Amino acid sequence: MASFTDMIRQAAQIGETLKQKQEELAQRRFEVASGGGMVRMTFNGKSEALACTIAPELLAAGDVRMVEDLVLSAVNEGIRQSQDAMKEELGKLAGGLKIPGVTA
Repeated sequence: MASFTDMIRQAAQIGETLKQKQEELAQRRFEVASGGGMVRMTFNGKSEALACTIAPELLAAGDVRMVEDLVLSAVNEGIRQSQDAMKEELGKLAGGLKIPGVTA
């Protein structure tokens, strides 16, 4: 049977592995598009928007509401993809355990 010290050591190792995995995932890039590619955005693994490209013809159309909707759609998809990737990878480390704020 593992001693308390061994359990603490193992928990510290898991914590370090978790931190490393979070740092690795933060470096990943997620490319998303909406409106058939008229709006393209890039996000990192921390759900931060890094780039946004809007097709000139979309702006030329003058439909501000459509541009707003397409940008919001791309933002939401980028955040969803980066958060899903984080949950999936961290879930593997947790071995199926539901850890609030990490895997749940």
